[in-house]
Amino acid sequence: MVYEKIWADNPALAKNKMEIRKLEKDALKIFDDIPHYAANGFDSIPKEEWDVFKWAGLYLQRPKEAGYWMMRVVIPGGILTYDQQITLANIAKDYGHDVYDITTRQAIQFHWLTIEQVPDILNRLDQVGLTTAGACGDITRNIIGNALAGIDPDELFDTREVLTDVFEYFRMNEDFSNLPRKYKMSVSANIHNASNSEINCVSFNPATKVIDGKEEVGFHVKVGGGLSSVPMLAQELDLFVLPEKTVEVAVAITTIFRDFGYREKRHRSRLKFLVADWGPEQFTEKVLEYTGPLPDKGESALKEWNAGYFYGIHKQKQEGLNYVGVNIPVGRLTPEEVIEFAEIAKRYGNGEIRNCNSQNLIIPNVSDGNLEALKQETIFERFPYEPKKFLGYSVSCTGIEYCNLALVETKNRMKTIAETLDKEIDLDVPVRLHMVGCPNNCGQRAIADIGLQGIKMKNQDKKMVEAFEIYVGGTLNAGGKFNEKLKGKVEAEQLYHVLKELILYFKDKKLPSESFLEFVERVGTSELQNKLDNVLASMIAV
Repeated sequence: MVYEKIWADNPALAKNKMEIRKLEKDALKIFDDIPHYAANGFDSIPKEEWDVFKWAGLYLQRPKEAGYWMMRVVIPGGILTYDQQITLANIAKDYGHDVYDITTRQAIQFHWLTIEQVPDILNRLDQVGLTTAGACGDITRNIIGNALAGIDPDELFDTREVLTDVFEYFRMNEDFSNLPRKYKMSVSANIHNASNSEINCVSFNPATKVIDGKEEVGFHVKVGGGLSSVPMLAQELDLFVLPEKTVEVAVAITTIFRDFGYREKRHRSRLKFLVADWGPEQFTEKVLEYTGPLPDKGESALKEWNAGYFYGIHKQKQEGLNYVGVNIPVGRLTPEEVIEFAEIAKRYGNGEIRNCNSQNLIIPNVSDGNLEALKQETIFERFPYEPKKFLGYSVSCTGIEYCNLALVETKNRMKTIAETLDKEIDLDVPVRLHMVGCPNNCGQRAIADIGLQGIKMKNQDKKMVEAFEIYVGGTLNAGGKFNEKLKGKVEAEQLYHVLKELILYFKDKKLPSESFLEFVERVGTSELQNKLDNVLASMIAV
């Protein structure tokens, strides 16, 4: 097998416990073992098997020894049917303590599950065509797509079938279930880069090329993006990929990662490190060894980045139909709210809901004749389709509430801060606020206008407390730029006051309609650093 050759070429892997475990038994086989563990209880699961449950979409919550699981459900492209939504809501209600989270990869997360409940949950998901395979682990993760695929006036072409083909190829495919680390793909033809292509391991992005005198639509390909503690922006390959060639190219790139990606040290096992070492030219040459000749690059169709936001009521490309982009604060709903949205989607549309990677949702296919009645639904008082400038653009990871890696509480803190900012500050532009509980960057702090990264620090009384570092000026426009850290650490209890002062400074100094990013680029981070220094100094003085 290919994995045995990898081991033969890399004797140092004998020191890597996860690589040893993955070679002994394919990690997807955990699905076969779950019924036994469910019948015998959490104590029957060997501790060394805990991490293998990731391949079934399961992570142990903190503290691990308590035996409660987080489950992530794969939602390719973020598209859910009515029946799928009802099933997911009932799982959250019956087993998940009424917690239903939308992730920054368009997936769904449950919490508080026990191993005894997992077989019934997996059976319910299977009955409506959903799976947890590939949601976690060293495998192809949920494939991000354009949340408006097929209805989008701003898409080059409909990518739903292409994305599904890629997803189905890798789904439960043991040839690709032992990758060096997690592996994130996106497939989108939205011209506003709704899939955040630069932070994916592999992204297929809209492009055109004249071939034999005819303009063809297809993809450009970027590889090697990723966040975590060493963020890197994806680099573009010199390839043009016709839609029908997408699976073949995806397989070639994934094969390269599987066979040549670094496995000795897990913190260097992401595709981005291989791409950084090889460079896009060598990587392109290797892809062509697997695929044979492909056209070189054409013309990119990407325009200004929209960060995955689709708020408001907008015309679809189908005449007489509309979509409604709705704000779900930090991505969290109750089962009753999910069911209410599902019923509204069925009553006024075709029952579909689309998850966005901004942790929000879209109700598609609402006819012109149904719009006025839909606007009267009271749920939009709680979840507006024209949200305010802070809460509507706030993103948060799971945080210390459930995550074993997190250092601070995030979800409720981010929501409370954003709600209070909306009450106290009126701006003519939104400010994108992203909060993460650790350096792993699940809340995508690095691409935010203002990124907030949780840390621990000693306060004036020498006690360890929750605190934050502040980063400013992130974007994925024009290839992308990660935000820059301002010097100084802010205690969690003081974070709102500090943010308020920074944003009031922005409001006072900004030009009309100037965005936060444009402001940072115009005045420089030194201006905001000086303001932060003054705010922190005044707090110490008090």
